[in-house]
Amino acid sequence: MSVRIVRLGTPRHAKEGLRIGTVRRLPRGVRKEDYASQNWFDVWYPELSPSAGLVKKAQAAQTAADWAKFEKAFLSEMNRPEPRRTLDLLAALSHQANFSVGCYCENEARCHRSVLRGLLAERGADIEA
Repeated sequence: MSVRIVRLGTPRHAKEGLRIGTVRRLPRGVRKEDYASQNWFDVWYPELSPSAGLVKKAQAAQTAADWAKFEKAFLSEMNRPEPRRTLDLLAALSHQANFSVGCYCENEARCHRSVLRGLLAERGADIEA
């Protein structure tokens, strides 16, 4: 059992399980009933995405320093009680079920899902490579 960190819209892995979309906005031009069949996500959970203002900062980040500022601000958002409890829950579930969390970004290194990976790892989640 494990959690997989994925790019939404990509083909699913054989044992991926439920796909959770941790994005602020829904995919453009896709009908709600097609989200799962087109490999976007099964459940939309924007509570684990950066706030709208931080999404803009992440998209505008040009340098390592810009990205570090985004990461620091996103970590601060994820340190609120609600996201902390959700991350604790997902880490615990990773030992009981297969599921994935993801975002649209092509490059995980410059995506909030890299931060989510670290936060889940800190909590002892079983993370699929």
